[in-house]
Amino acid sequence: MRILHTSDWHIGRSFHGHQTLDALDGVLEALTAIVREREIDVVIVAGDVFDSATPSADAYRLLTRALTRLRETGAVIVVTSGNHDSAARLGFQSEFARLAGIHVFTSDETLDVPVTVNDDDGPVHFYGIPYLEPALIRHRYPGETLRTQADVVSFAMRRVHADAAGRGGRSVVVSHCFAQGVADAASDVERDITSGGIDLVPASVFEGVDYAALGHIHGRATLTDSIRYSGAPLHYSFSEARKPRGVWLVELDTMGLREVEWVDLPIPRRLSILTGTLDELLSDDAYTDAEDDWVSAVLTDTVRPLDAMRKLQRRFPHCATMVHEPSVVADHGTRTYAQRVQGKSDVDVIDEFLTYVRNGQGATAAESEIIREAVAEVRSAETSA
Repeated sequence: MRILHTSDWHIGRSFHGHQTLDALDGVLEALTAIVREREIDVVIVAGDVFDSATPSADAYRLLTRALTRLRETGAVIVVTSGNHDSAARLGFQSEFARLAGIHVFTSDETLDVPVTVNDDDGPVHFYGIPYLEPALIRHRYPGETLRTQADVVSFAMRRVHADAAGRGGRSVVVSHCFAQGVADAASDVERDITSGGIDLVPASVFEGVDYAALGHIHGRATLTDSIRYSGAPLHYSFSEARKPRGVWLVELDTMGLREVEWVDLPIPRRLSILTGTLDELLSDDAYTDAEDDWVSAVLTDTVRPLDAMRKLQRRFPHCATMVHEPSVVADHGTRTYAQRVQGKSDVDVIDEFLTYVRNGQGATAAESEIIREAVAEVRSAETSA
């Protein structure tokens, strides 16, 4: 059996104010081509289908197109809700979708009710563990301790193991959580869940199934051969710039997990982080290849340049962010600002202020002349009054 593992579509999410629907639609169309060409039997979407609990009409239309194209390949589709999804909205009419081979798990009531798909080697049971808030479900299970995500997922996996033991055959779990053991993943943790403390789930809870398809981390990650994150199909932040986008192709045989292969997805527009002075970024031929990329500019000028973003966007039309990180930081010593300006003239006080806020660069000759004229006018007005 061949399974495609994807997650974190985040339909409707913007990228620094720019909509991503068209780009995501194109990537999901390419994903469908992979499903068709590789003769995939089951497509897994491990949570965060939408970016918002209240998706727009355009977001729903994109999801409908994506699922329709995937189902037309003949693949069975298994979807779970993530922390960004509204379980009620994503799961609306899921019973009707099930009749079409699209299985959407959004409730704790179906934790031990799998989708069973058969191949020549027998049945494979797919269990969906949607993102569940402990506070919203613990009242239904008074005999269980459900305070944290670790508690909830462990509880879900106990139900999965109990059911799978009675059914026999192979098993796959789909879950949306932050599993402990993901190296260097802190920057990819979705913004509504912390990466420290109560929300960590031990990866060991997923042991005992043939494959665990996880969502929530936006970069691919392998905890063990059988426990993996696929990451998001698009880059949604510059912290992900150097991380590939793609899917896992999972193959099961009669003994369980046979092999897992990474397949790249197309990147509609690359992300580049460019570092240098404004003049360097605007003139250096080394940056020519980045002119059509999404650009995050890190300016190292000693003084923050005026009108820098507009100038950058002349060369890099898709420059989305700009930060000023001077390569040399002025040492203002240990004296307070009040101590530095004590006994100085008004002109010198203004120059001292400019020196402080402009990283050691005081007033230019032209600025000094303007300052002197302004101070003189104020004094003249005060005298005449």
